[in-house]
Amino acid sequence: MKNKNKKVDKTVDAGIYAAGGAASGAGVSAMPGGMGLAVGGTAIGIGMLSVTAAGTVVGLAVYGMKKAIEK
Repeated sequence: MKNKNKKVDKTVDAGIYAAGGAASGAGVSAMPGGMGLAVGGTAIGIGMLSVTAAGTVVGLAVYGMKKAIEK
């Protein structure tokens, strides 16, 4: 039973970091409003979904670094 609880704890920890990263990404996107990227005469809009997804990836990367440091 203990092994299962450890696995659940790790999953919950990863979920917390992912949710924190997503919330941070959404907050960053909401502050300035619409964003865009212009390169070489071409421009694309960057919406809240992509910034939130990037925040989730950063949150999980922080979780991975935390796990690497703990070992």
